[in-house]
Order: sequence, then structure tokens, then C-alpha cells
Amino acid sequence: MAGLEYDFSVTNLGECKIKSPIELSRHHGDFRATFVRDDAYVRRVVNSYDEKPEAITSEANHLEKAGPREYIYFDPQHVTAGICTCGGLCPGLNDVIRAVVRTLWNRYGVRRIKGIKFGYQGFFESNGFEPVDLNPDNIDEIHKIGGTYLGTSRGGGDRTSEIVDSIVKMGINMMFIIGGDGTQRGSLDIANEVQRRGLNIAVVGIPKTVDNDLQFIDRSFGFETAVQQGTKAVASVHMEAHSQIGGIGLVKLMGRESGFIAACTAIASHETNFCLIPEVPFELDGPNGLLAHLEERLKRRGHAVIVVAEGAGQDLLEATGQTDASGNKKLADIGTFLRDKINAYFKEKKTEINLKYIDPSYEVRAAVTNANDSMYCERLGNYAVHAAMAGKTKIVIGLVHDKYVHLPISMATLSRNTVDPESSLWRDVLDATLQPVYMVNNMETVTEKLKKAKEETDAKARARLEKVRNM
Repeated sequence: MAGLEYDFSVTNLGECKIKSPIELSRHHGDFRATFVRDDAYVRRVVNSYDEKPEAITSEANHLEKAGPREYIYFDPQHVTAGICTCGGLCPGLNDVIRAVVRTLWNRYGVRRIKGIKFGYQGFFESNGFEPVDLNPDNIDEIHKIGGTYLGTSRGGGDRTSEIVDSIVKMGINMMFIIGGDGTQRGSLDIANEVQRRGLNIAVVGIPKTVDNDLQFIDRSFGFETAVQQGTKAVASVHMEAHSQIGGIGLVKLMGRESGFIAACTAIASHETNFCLIPEVPFELDGPNGLLAHLEERLKRRGHAVIVVAEGAGQDLLEATGQTDASGNKKLADIGTFLRDKINAYFKEKKTEINLKYIDPSYEVRAAVTNANDSMYCERLGNYAVHAAMAGKTKIVIGLVHDKYVHLPISMATLSRNTVDPESSLWRDVLDATLQPVYMVNNMETVTEKLKKAKEETDAKARARLEKVRNM
């Protein structure tokens, strides 16, 4: 993002003086698994466009590699770890919980692991949610079911002082917080309050956002499973559409501000003709609007499939003006809106259509992970434990260029990751669907709109950066 000076330096609780109980090699070349050194880095920017060479090689572009350290900060016998899951459901939550518990228990010998019930709400004594003692026996099979073993909720992350009071009361000195952008902003506030009180408590986040909208990381866990489930929905609705006179299949998928699930589903399905995402404006009416192109598709092929992200086309609907418990803006329903508009359009033209609408969002959220996501969750959980044992704090574990790194929460939450209309991903969507680059009637207006939106996003990121620097 132009004009932003990132700082990827990692906060450490103190010097690591305790020899790790894990037996690994200190040297490369001896054909044994090795420890990771603190001076091992991954470059964030690898592709060079208009960046100056020094920007590529500067320390500000270096991300600290994740992994087990030879010397650790915490004595495992004195560790009490806490785990909580926050926000909406996402495939892989149980896989991550399981990985954290097993690594703490089996690799480091930690015997006190508390599961906080129902997200941040579980920290508040007035709610009456007692923590669960976790061990390899009671979490061994949870990866085989969807949802979260610990339960989840939205909101409460702004009650920072109460949360830290509860952490201290439970004797927790290592807190693992699994959640998305809003959750991790809360975890940063918690870590800052811990630091303000002079407490030696590590706060490590594991980024959970099925929309894949956390900045810098390659992908978030559960995303591939969501795409797989979305592709199944497209296959079903395509069969319905292909079997009917004037068949139209409409599938609404998750993606509040970022259309990654819809975009990747469109590519993976091979059966999507129109993909609508929040980052690419579209219009319904006019010679270059969606309805005209849909009509032309039906005349030419007899059927059509549309995939729409939940946050797409919000400018066409009346805003709800409401927010949920996490502070997220409640979206108007683009799925039912498109369904009704398409039916009305062809009814007025006295053209027979058969439209089938599917919204599999909650089915997707509750799904069990596929093999690749399950493997990813296992590794994220492992790396989170290694980081915390080494006294790392105020970080999330991220995958950058297929390497696991420690990413400061303050940087990861500056802005949301979105589909770039100029990217190869969106170009590949256009190749897969054969839809127009833009379904609008005045490209100049759209260009100005997108430019203004980018400027607003950059301004918010700069304001957020200034805020975290002053924390």
C-alpha cells in the first residue's frame, strides 16, 4: 500500500534462557529436522514493479520465520495456557484447537491448558461460563466434526481490562486467540494491557477468517474448504439450470468485503458464467448491465449460473444501517435482491425462466475441513505454540510465500485483503466465466468510484497505523 511504512519487528517478553525439551538439530546439512533461528527471515515483497531496490532488501520488508527455537522463554512446568475461539464459525477451528493442545502437551510437556468457552464472553464471570481443562484425550477426535469444541461468540473484545483480570485470575501466562480481523484487534489491545501492567503473558493469534481477508498472509484456514463447498453448490445449481427451460442458477457465497471465495469458486467450478464480488462494481440495467448480458447468455446457451459474494452490489440496495455484536455492518441481502430482479425482468419480457437460488453459507461455515486445510490448521497451531514458548507476543502466525512467519498483529489488522481487479486472479475469473471486464454503462464513473474507494481505504490504514504506533 503506497505511502505506508510497515514495521514487522516482533515483540519478545525477554531473553530465552531455557533449553527446549524438543530434540532437534542446530545445523543444516546433517539430515535432521532443525531449530529455527531468530535471524531467519522471509521477504514480504518478492515481485518488483515500481519499488526501489532498497525497498525490497530493507529490514522493513523482513518477516521473522516461525518455528521451534533452541532456547525458550517459558519453563513448560510453569505454563498455564489458554485457548479461545471468537467470531463466526469457520472450517478448521477444531483442527487448530487440537494442534495447539497436542503440541503443548506432547512436545513441551505442558499440563495446564484451559479452553475458554464462547469466545471473549467466556472471560466474564457474570456470564457463568467455566473454562474447560483440555488434554489430548478430550480433543483427540474433534477435528472430525465441524464448528468449535469451545463454542464461539461475537463482541466483548473491547472489555480489555476485564479480560486481562480474568486471565490473571486463571493464572494463564500464554493465551492463544483464534479469530479474524476484529478479534485480533482485540487481542492486540489485550496484549498492550498486559504490557502496561508489566505482566509476562504471551498473546499469540491464529488468524481465522473464511473470507481470506487478513492482510499479508497467503490464505486463511478454512478458505479452501469453503471454496470446495461452494463448488458443490454450483455443481448442484448448474444441473438444475441445465435441465430447465431458461434455467438460471444463483448461488450466494460468503465475502463481506472480499470476494475471494466467489472468485475461486468460479474458477474451480468450470460452470460459472457470472461472478459478482464487492471489489468490482456492476449495474443491473442498460445495454452493458448484468440483466442484458444474462439475457444474451440465455439466448445463446439456454442456461446460466451466477455466483455472487454477499457483499457485492451493496450500492444497489438500501443500507440496513445496523451492525452486529462485532461492529460489522449488517449487509442487505444481495441474493434475494438479484433473484427478485431477475424474475421481474424476464416476466416483463414475457420470457420463461426457471431460477433456482441457493445460499449455502451456514452449511459452508460448519463443514469439516478438507485434507489440505486440516494440514494447514495443524501447522498453524504448532507454530503458534512454538512462538509463545519462545516468548513471542502481539503476533499472529501467517503463511507468506508458502513460509510460516511471525506477523505483528498491528500490521496484519491495518486493512483487509481484497481481490485486486488488476490481479491475475481476477483475470483468471474473467477467462473462466467469459463475462465482460465490467458490467457498467459508464466506465469513467466506475474508475472514479474505485479510485475514491482506494484512497479511503489507504487513509483508514494510515490512521490505523498511527493509532497502533501510539499504543
